[in-house]
Amino acid sequence: MTAHLGDRALLADGTVVGLRVLGPTDADALLALHRGLPLDDRYSRFFSASPRGLDDFVGRVTSVDEPRHVAVGAFVGDELVGTASYVVISGDVAEVALVVAHDRQSHGVGTLMLEHLVSLARARGVRSFVADVLATSVRMLRVFADLGLVGRSTPDSEVVHVDLGLEPGDSYLDAVTDRELAAELASLRAVLKPSSIAVVGAGRSPGSVGHAVLRNLVDGGFTGRLHAVNPHAREIAGVTCHPSVADLPETPDLAVVCVPASAVSQVAQDCAQQGVKAVVVVTSGVDRLPDAVRGLRVVGPNCIGVVSTDPAVRMNATFLREPAAPGGIGVVTQSGGVAIALAEQLRRAGLGTSDLVSTGDKYDVSGNDLLLWWERDERTDAVVLYLESFGNPRKFSRLARRVSRRKPVLAIRSASSEAGQRAAASHTAATATPAVTRDALYRKAGVTAVDGVTELVEVLAALHATPLPAGRSVAVVGNAGGLGVLAADACVHNGLTVAVLSSATTRALRSLLPSTASPDNPVDTTAVLDPRVFARCLDLIAEDPVVDAIVAVTVPTALGDPAGGVHRTGKPVLAVDPSGPLLVRPDGVACYPDPAGAVRALAALADRAEWLRRPEPGFAPLPGVDLTAARAVVQAHLADEPAGGWLDPDRVVKLLRAFGLPVLGGALVTDEEGAVAAQRSLGGPVALKAVARDVLHKSRAGGVLLNVDGPQVAASFDELRDQFGDRLDGVFVQPMSEGGRELLVGVVGDPQFGPLVVTGLGGVDTDVVDDRAAALAPLTGADADDLLHGFRAAAGVFGEVDAAPVRDVLLRVSRLAELLPEVAELDLNPLIVRGGHAEVVDARVRLAPAAPADAFPRGLRTPPVSTGRRVEPRTE
Repeated sequence: MTAHLGDRALLADGTVVGLRVLGPTDADALLALHRGLPLDDRYSRFFSASPRGLDDFVGRVTSVDEPRHVAVGAFVGDELVGTASYVVISGDVAEVALVVAHDRQSHGVGTLMLEHLVSLARARGVRSFVADVLATSVRMLRVFADLGLVGRSTPDSEVVHVDLGLEPGDSYLDAVTDRELAAELASLRAVLKPSSIAVVGAGRSPGSVGHAVLRNLVDGGFTGRLHAVNPHAREIAGVTCHPSVADLPETPDLAVVCVPASAVSQVAQDCAQQGVKAVVVVTSGVDRLPDAVRGLRVVGPNCIGVVSTDPAVRMNATFLREPAAPGGIGVVTQSGGVAIALAEQLRRAGLGTSDLVSTGDKYDVSGNDLLLWWERDERTDAVVLYLESFGNPRKFSRLARRVSRRKPVLAIRSASSEAGQRAAASHTAATATPAVTRDALYRKAGVTAVDGVTELVEVLAALHATPLPAGRSVAVVGNAGGLGVLAADACVHNGLTVAVLSSATTRALRSLLPSTASPDNPVDTTAVLDPRVFARCLDLIAEDPVVDAIVAVTVPTALGDPAGGVHRTGKPVLAVDPSGPLLVRPDGVACYPDPAGAVRALAALADRAEWLRRPEPGFAPLPGVDLTAARAVVQAHLADEPAGGWLDPDRVVKLLRAFGLPVLGGALVTDEEGAVAAQRSLGGPVALKAVARDVLHKSRAGGVLLNVDGPQVAASFDELRDQFGDRLDGVFVQPMSEGGRELLVGVVGDPQFGPLVVTGLGGVDTDVVDDRAAALAPLTGADADDLLHGFRAAAGVFGEVDAAPVRDVLLRVSRLAELLPEVAELDLNPLIVRGGHAEVVDARVRLAPAAPADAFPRGLRTPPVSTGRRVEPRTE
């Protein structure tokens, strides 16, 4: 995707502006913007107080018929407040210009426009911006310097020559994210830290939503000024009522809208006209919001509201039956039911929220916005997400990864329907289900994914109560042998190991415990044991260096209850007490009603610890990559077939070799003579593979003949021609491979999520055993290692062959998919591995027209236009 032009974005102070490409109808406004500049600004822009040729310049950059000239405009309401433009001066170099209305300068307008202009320029093949800036124009020079792009500034007398490369490296993306963070914090203050709130549609009936929202705000002790809008009442719940938003004694920061769906549009427009900064639309069944709300932050529609437990705010702007308990968990959910269930279970477990935001139909405020808010919010220790859709998954991945480095991010998996999946043409595409892609996104971002509210609270309890384990080795100790065995079994099922205790630890335990006890892991202390002795056993086990975490299982008996001996140590300790609920005890120990829940939570902690130990993403250079040659293959194919399609074998070989992939070559022939000549040139037995229209899985269609030699070659060619008839475009003749372990490596592109890299068993096993692992590109070395060990048969495969050549193939395939967005599907199957060598024996590649992906220019979600029916919000 390219820049989100036509959408909204935030300035540094949180002001919402509109961004779009300017056209001929904007020429007058653009002229007025330039002519309205003060003398100093005009001189800085044009090196003259009376610029000549301004009309011609404006005409060029607003012309839709001239692709060499582009102008992006920023609007506050209907007012054009700035423009950034470029003009191509040679090849892939363009001269850039920037103008911002004087009263709007120093608010981030220029930087925001330049971000979007960079995205547009890259999509159109521009690779660098140049500009001449007066040395005295300090603000302009600072804008270019702060943008984050790699470039240089060369002083020359009174002018500084600026040259910026447009490749968005990490420094640029970090700078964009930091600017977005500052803007989001400013804009979301009206949502989560308002100084005044108006409840519009505050009902008199206790059974109405508007009444419940107002009552919750009053009972919760909202610290700001509170107003109610109801033309039929003077006072509700002790709050003075006013006939309309226009009649309020002040403009509130936040309006909570609870009116019927038919009235929402007018109320939202009234809020915008009065300067309200944000609205929470609780009402459901809203088809559209008016264009006026483009200048507001919007939560909802169809939501239960927002909560902030900050003592300085105390805002419960929801219709929850019970208030959310205060705590350190930030919650954003599209489902009101999930919000209600989660708030209740957190309270029962002794946990609570810092903020809770129900986004409902998610017209504007989204999970990405709130990740930015909670990244810097000191009250928030963990973030919880329930997302039914992703507006901008690539941006989500980058933001979530940043936040995950500082605090845990957890997500409840929502249902992912397979019903809409197209019939896959390749094995890789068959793997790329919505659930697989979503889980790959979560893994890459360091998000802990769970399968329900109960499991979520289990993990949150463990995160709140214990340190992260140093490894995956677990000791189980308890006074109920059967439950201890269940805990040990759960460890194995969840990817943890049952520690083999040292002989010193078992001797010490034997001296403490009755003779009938078992000092080996899982440790059975017997049913009758003093809590103090149980505590000493716990300490002995925690001191054993082979133990990374402990699960302590206790049951009360008529003779005593050792649960009092379960205490925190320097290593994670999770308690299991079947007689009690899931909760975090006052002493900070997380206690579970069954062993499976405790072990699931412990495995999640171990996964997070491992992710945090991974190095920051880095991409080592790959030798032998010829991007120019690879792009030439893509361009040649799309020139022949503009709609895209499957590459012929010759082009597949050229493309793969351009990325240094070890592909087995061959020759594409169209007659018997060509086949015989190809076999003779290869000097041994060959494989003949049919290249036929609508036939992709050649082996399954009988289109592969192996070990063909001598006089068999011509006859085999005739056999394939007889079988496929007019569909046969040719036969690909390859030398026979020496054989080895067969694997699959592939890529399937996704316009939203980016390329998904897949690996697993290949050859005949691909159709027999569905055993694959997937990760989103671009792959780091650590990502590639995860893939190598991510499918079930990996341990057996790489016990026989070296993983290093497969790792190299994965990294090269990832780089190919990253740099060539036109690659829609790619299958290397089989990739034959033997010893320390890998060889691509068969490959398929499908191309489709695509623009370079750029998910990072700042932009807000845009409310949908009305179609007279229920509509889905457009993407971020």
